[in-house]
Formats: sequence, structure tokens, C-alpha cells
Amino acid sequence: MIFNYKNISTLLIIFLVFSQLSFSQKKDSKKKGEYTSSQLQEAEAYFTEGMKFYMMEDYERAIPSYQKALEITPDNSGVFYALSNNYQKLKEEDKALLYAEKAVQQDPENANYGELLADLYVRKHKYEEAAKVYQNLIAQNPSKAEYHVEQAAVYIFDNQYDEALKSYDRAERIMGVNEEVTRQKQMVLMKMGKVDDAVKEGEKLVSSDPEEIEFSIDQAELLMSNKQTEKAIPYLEKILKINPDNAQAHVMLAQLYQEKGDMEKCNRELELAFADNNLDATTKARILMGYMSMVKDEKSRETAFNLVKSLVKQNPNDPKSHAIYGDLLLQKGDEKEARDEYVKAARLDKSVHDVWGNIINMDFRLRQVDSAIVHSEEAIEVFPNQSAFWYLNGSAYYQKRNNAKAVESLEEARRLAPEGSDLTQHIYALLGDTYNSLNKHEKSDDAYEAALKEDPNNDHVLNNYSYFLSLRKEKLELAAQMAERLVEKHPDNGTYLDTYAWVLYVMKDYKKAKVFLEKAVEQNKSNSGTIIEHYGDVLYQLGEKDKAVEQWKKAKTIGATSTLINQKIAEMKLIE
Repeated sequence: MIFNYKNISTLLIIFLVFSQLSFSQKKDSKKKGEYTSSQLQEAEAYFTEGMKFYMMEDYERAIPSYQKALEITPDNSGVFYALSNNYQKLKEEDKALLYAEKAVQQDPENANYGELLADLYVRKHKYEEAAKVYQNLIAQNPSKAEYHVEQAAVYIFDNQYDEALKSYDRAERIMGVNEEVTRQKQMVLMKMGKVDDAVKEGEKLVSSDPEEIEFSIDQAELLMSNKQTEKAIPYLEKILKINPDNAQAHVMLAQLYQEKGDMEKCNRELELAFADNNLDATTKARILMGYMSMVKDEKSRETAFNLVKSLVKQNPNDPKSHAIYGDLLLQKGDEKEARDEYVKAARLDKSVHDVWGNIINMDFRLRQVDSAIVHSEEAIEVFPNQSAFWYLNGSAYYQKRNNAKAVESLEEARRLAPEGSDLTQHIYALLGDTYNSLNKHEKSDDAYEAALKEDPNNDHVLNNYSYFLSLRKEKLELAAQMAERLVEKHPDNGTYLDTYAWVLYVMKDYKKAKVFLEKAVEQNKSNSGTIIEHYGDVLYQLGEKDKAVEQWKKAKTIGATSTLINQKIAEMKLIE
């Protein structure tokens, strides 16, 4: 059995109290409730047995022994105290509190009993009772600062902030200005909205030890966080007189100068901060992340760029440095270099979700779909429950026309996506496209319907769903409704105009289809051959065969047409 030596001090207290009771009984034979020598010996034996079990952490077996000792000496405060501690170990706080109260009733001047009782009152949220116990302890030992501090904590729990401050003041009068007490007083004062008083407390702490830089740093931070920046500057300047290389002071001054719009001084302070080799790479990276969000002028961006470049060179194994360098390269428009820096960051620390997202998004922007597949699968290994990475993986496979793999990833993304999230509609939309490519039209329609349930105005779904229905010549009324809604929202979008026109074409409303196809041709900013070919088809249906052939030839020149375009031109007739 391994003994818990944390119990030793408690047991010594209990044993001493029990011994004191035995001694007093022998000394005063006329005392009320006196015990014989044999009774005391028997009680002590049971008590010792209980202590043995307590030391062995067998608290259940300790209780009967203590209870037998209590039956023999029913007014024994030491046994009450022992039982209270024992029940506390068993997390039976109601019983622990009962016996602690009895111990204090028997011996109200015993500080150990009072401390235990106060602690139990706090645990039971009986703050008023706890404060009274501390008041009694203070009355017995007014010079013990610890009791004043503990009483203050009780007052804070009870939202009695004025009383808490008084207790802290009493503790301070005993021990002098103390960092822990000052921090607590400042916390209370801030809760009360007394910022100036909190600042004064900080000034007292700084004055108590002017050479302690941390006190001045904390004071400056307090002032800065409460928009008293001008008052913060002297503290920081004083720090730099003592220690000119203090990076934190330089960083804080940089922030102050940035807020004042003096970017030249801001940049200078940052450069001084980064010259400190004692400032670790992670801290420098964190500073730069904040700085990058503030900079607006080109010179400051260049300063940040040079600092990060230097940081990466000095700390090639720091992932945050590479990630920030990637951010800056992206801002400069160097997408490939940015992606490569993000990859370096991920290789050094795979656990950063956002870095993987940046890598994969850069892969898509660089049209490197194979890389997007590799990187998204690496991200999935680290974050198997993140639906976004499954979605990106499915998107990449869809672009590679590997629809079976795309469906697998997209279905997993759908399963993991939070209900009602923006991502959900995009997953359903792409599932609709992918199932359509696999000719699984029922599943495709279900996915599109689910996407529209999430967002009835999803442009991508309204366009693709209506167009695919028209190609299948199914649910044409629904297709027309969706396509019409789309062109009402986007009257100048050539692709959407073409979709609506083609639905009308399939419904044999050629005149109306011609109207919208003419608009589509006019708005054909993407120079789509499909739109021109559709226009030719409508013209043919309306009897304008020569014009139709002219449009087909034009469509062939542009490209991206149907496989029937050559036959249409050769035979000079519509082939469907």
C-alpha cells in the first residue's frame, strides 16, 4: 500500500488534539464528561486504527473506527475534525460540514477547525457563514495576513466587492504592498468600473520595486487596454532606460505609435524588438500576426515582409513563421510561393487547420488539382471529422472526372457537416452535379432539392438543376420556374440566359427562346460556343436555316460545342 503523505499534517493535528483532550481529562478529575483512563486508552486505540486506514486512503474503513472512538468520547473535537476530513475525501460534503461545525462548537479557538469549516462553507456556496468564520479567525490572530486574503476571496464570491477591498487593505497593512494582493485589488476595481483606482494600485506596485520590469509592463498594458495610451508611454520608456533591448516594451510602443498613426516610429520599434535574440520565434510570429492586421501603407508592409523573411531565415523550423510568410506572399500576389510556405508550415506542424485550408485553396487557384487531392487527403488524415476537407477532396476528384471517388468524399462531407451550415448547401450542390455525371438522376435531383431547401436562391443549383432537367426533358415546368427565377435575379448573365432559353427550346417555345438566346449572345462574355450553337438551333427551328448554319460555323470556331456540330454544318440541318 502506498501512503499519501499529504495526509500526514492533517493527522498530526488530529492526533495532537486527541492527546490534548486525554491530558486534560487526567489533569481535572472533576471536569464534566470526564473519562476514565481505560476509556481514553480504548478511544485512542480506535482513533489510531482510524488514522491507519486514513493513511492507507481506505476512507470507508476509517469511519467505523472513528465512530467507535466518538461513542466513548462524544465531545472529542479531534474525532469530529478527523471525521470531517474523512468525509471530505469521500466527497460527502454535507457530512463533512456537519462534523466540522461540531469540531468548531467544541473548540472555537482552534484555527485548524475554523479553516476547514470556512473552506467547506465556500464549497457549499455559504459565503456569509464562511466570512463569519474568517472574522472569528482574524479576531484570534489579527496579524495573519492569509486570513484577510481568504476573507476577501469569500467576499468576491459573494459579490461584496467593497468588503473584499477592505479585507485586502487590511492584509496590505500587515504585509506591505504585495503583487498578489495588488492584482486581486485591481481585478475587483475593474469589475466595479473603477479604472482610475486600479491604475493607482498599479502605481503603488511599481513604486514598491521600480527595478521590477514586469510591474511596469503590466501597468502599461492596463493603461493601453483602457485607452490611456499617453500615460503608458512613460512606463515603457522607463523600461527601455533600464533595459534598452526589452522586446516587449518595443512591441508595445510599436502598437501605441500605430494607434497614433505614426507608422515610421511603429516600424522602428518593431525592428528593435526583433533584434532581440532572447525573443523566441513563436512570440515574434504572434507579434507579426497582430502587426499585419494593422498595416495599411506600403512601407509598413515592406517592413513586415522583411521581418518575416528574416524570421524564417533565422528559424527555419518554426511553423508559425512560414505560415505568416505565406500570408504576406499571398498579399503580394505570389500565390505559388505562398502555397509552398504554407506547405512548409504544415510539414513542421500538421495540427493547424487553417494552414491546410490555405494550401488546398491555393492548389485550386493555381489549377493544380492533383496537388489539391494529395493535400486534402493529408489534411483528412489529421482532421478526419472535418467536413470541409472531405468537400475539398470531393471537389478535386470531380474536377478530375473521377466521379465515383468524388461521391465517396462528398457523402462523407455531407455526413459530417453541421446541420444548417453554409457548407451543407455547397456539398449538396456538388453532389447533384456528381450524381448527374454518373447518370444517377434520382440521387442527383434529391441532392439538388436538399441544396435548395438549405438556400432556395442558390444560383449554381438553380442553373444546373434546370439545365440537366431540360436535357433529360423531365419536370420541364419546374425547370422553367427555376431558370426564370435565375434570369430575373441576373438579367445580364449570359450563362443563365442560355439555360432559360434552352428550357424554353425543349418546351418548343422557340420564339421566346430566341429572345433570351439573343440576350445571351449579347452577354456572352465567356465566349461560349454552346450559347452560339443553341442560338443556331433556335434559328433553324424558326425556319432561318442559313442563319442557323452561320451560327453553327461560328460556334465551331469558338469551340466547346456538342459532338454533333460537324454533322449539323455538313448536312446543313438540325441533328438532335
